[in-house]
Amino acid sequence: MSLPPTGEQHVLRRGDAEAVVVEVGGGLRTYRAGGRDVVDGYDVAEMAADVRGHVLAPWPNRLRDGVWSWDGVRHVTPVTEPERGTAIHGLVRHVPWRVLDRAEDRVVLGYVLHPQPGYPFTLRLQVAWELTDDGLRVTTTATNEGGTDLPYGEGHHPYLAAGPGLRVDDCTLTLPAATRLLTDDRLLPVGREPVEGTPFDLRAGRRVGDLVVDDCFTDLARDADGLAEVRLVRPDGSGAVVWMDASYGHLQVFTGDVVEPPSRRRHGLAVEPMTCPPDAFRSGEAVRRLAPGESTTGTWGIRPL
Repeated sequence: MSLPPTGEQHVLRRGDAEAVVVEVGGGLRTYRAGGRDVVDGYDVAEMAADVRGHVLAPWPNRLRDGVWSWDGVRHVTPVTEPERGTAIHGLVRHVPWRVLDRAEDRVVLGYVLHPQPGYPFTLRLQVAWELTDDGLRVTTTATNEGGTDLPYGEGHHPYLAAGPGLRVDDCTLTLPAATRLLTDDRLLPVGREPVEGTPFDLRAGRRVGDLVVDDCFTDLARDADGLAEVRLVRPDGSGAVVWMDASYGHLQVFTGDVVEPPSRRRHGLAVEPMTCPPDAFRSGEAVRRLAPGESTTGTWGIRPL
């Protein structure tokens, strides 16, 4: 039997829920609960196209020209989105993650990112995927294992499933963001504006319809526990919530208008918790400085409705 493109498949089960986490990229391939697809995943014989389910580190989203500076030193990392001239979604999407801990409903994967051109630092990453009574919980820990301070950002890229025979157009989206980042033709930030009075004011919830979204949002409203929640609800009231703790101050939302093949477009909504905005290694906004030996942890999850 040939090895799947995403390597070893870690199947998690709890009650009527099942999730599959993969070795290559350490991300989420599928998640079902109550007989329904919670995420718009991909087949075991496929690669994780369109960043589907990926872990995004040590930066999420786009980095202009792959060029940035840290403590006065210029760094150049490979451009991985040549059509826009950006380095996109970090350096750990296509590497093998190893199992650190395993149970029927939980797997912890780890990867050490060693120094390389464009990111000359040693970063240890650990992602715990766990099915709970309340859904899927994801905890990411990053540790600086080198001898100098390093910059760090992180994100995740799940696609919530619109549902059988549906498109995101048919669903109601609630997005608790007061501000949207404005972008140029390379989808890199050039400013920001309040969502109030614009089609992107989704705080009260509205049917997606023909709205096209591939934008970063911030100024997220949070509950008493410091959690922000994004809801995608189908016409029958089912759907899912993506929640995130205070580590994630930014959120990319993508209606899937350019995914391949075209028959899959707008079948899933990418909801991407991010610790920093696009191009953060150049702007410095919300980039976490980790001293030698220092760690940082963020938690988010998906709750089926």
